[in-house]
Amino acid sequence: MKPIDHATLAEGAVRLNPPLVVHVVRQFLPNRGGLEDVVYNLARQSMRHGYRARVVTLNSLFTDREKLLPESETIDGIEVVRIPWRGSSRYPLAPSVVSHIRDADIVHVHAIDFFFDFLAMTRSLHGKTMIATTHGGFFHTRRFAAIKKVWFRTLTRFSASRYQAIVGCSRSDVETFSTIAPHRTMLIENGADTEKFAGASSPEPRKRVVTIGRFSVNKRLERLVDVMAELCRRDPAWHLDIIGVPSDLSLSDLESLIADRGLSGHVMPHIGLANDEIRRLLGRASIFASASDYEGFGLVAIEAMSAGLVPVLEGNAAYRALAERHRDIRISDFADIDGCVGAIEGAHAALFDDNDLRARLTKAAADYSWGSVVQRYLAAYASSIG
Repeated sequence: MKPIDHATLAEGAVRLNPPLVVHVVRQFLPNRGGLEDVVYNLARQSMRHGYRARVVTLNSLFTDREKLLPESETIDGIEVVRIPWRGSSRYPLAPSVVSHIRDADIVHVHAIDFFFDFLAMTRSLHGKTMIATTHGGFFHTRRFAAIKKVWFRTLTRFSASRYQAIVGCSRSDVETFSTIAPHRTMLIENGADTEKFAGASSPEPRKRVVTIGRFSVNKRLERLVDVMAELCRRDPAWHLDIIGVPSDLSLSDLESLIADRGLSGHVMPHIGLANDEIRRLLGRASIFASASDYEGFGLVAIEAMSAGLVPVLEGNAAYRALAERHRDIRISDFADIDGCVGAIEGAHAALFDDNDLRARLTKAAADYSWGSVVQRYLAAYASSIG
């Protein structure tokens, strides 16, 4: 009699009932941003490796709380469940999340917010294996800095102790969270979809700048617009496209900012564009600029590099870390208007002097593709389940 092949039977059982990862995140598609892109790509990539994926998120966007989104739908094979919430967008309360993780093999919480704390405090009830990705924590601005530090050292420290792993998506996050969870914190830098905008920038150097991201206070769009005002004063051929979605700043706020500086013909905001529309705008540009004073990882800068855009970036911790690895990134202080104007003009001139610059940027961005990043997450999942 042929012996039973237990390994084959176990492998077949896994294929029949693949493990379910439930991603818990406050905002997801149709909202667009770095956090949403990470969750979407991680879910999609893990499904290709035999996992099932569900996203549990809030049932309305912070920018339009009154418009309720569908309670459930499937987006590119990802099961999406949306739940009611109340309170502030900074700490939205949504306790019904517990009812949607009952069949999870792993609960993956994204960002340090209500979900992170609540699922930690209720772990004795739901008993799920959990990991969390920091996505910058809650130190995106200096507002309430003293309160944030106390919260971090008390409630966040306790919550972190209930997770199998705390994944820092940048070296600065790992340094921060290692102070409260030294044996649980690991580094897995975010992946980037380096294909969607690959090589999209203008083949010929152009005096056109783009920036991409939420219209939020920490992006400091007013500083970028001030720099553009000086650029356009020196040479009216310069233009800026601001691509994103409203957040702390509304579209009318941004339009007023532009009009006050007399830049209505030179600075154009674009809201809620699809990737193919963004790609068309990138095709007219040569420079990517960001005056942001805080980034969890700098994902958008990598996507800009994949397009062949020359990045001119504020010297926050995430951008400095990128610049240390990639010499073609230019760091500038956007409070120093003349210095920043010089950096942008220098980036434009470099495209004439260095024929390999665009190709070098695109190649450098490929190192951050999701193919390698997802393997590290799958290893963390397997270790947590084990």
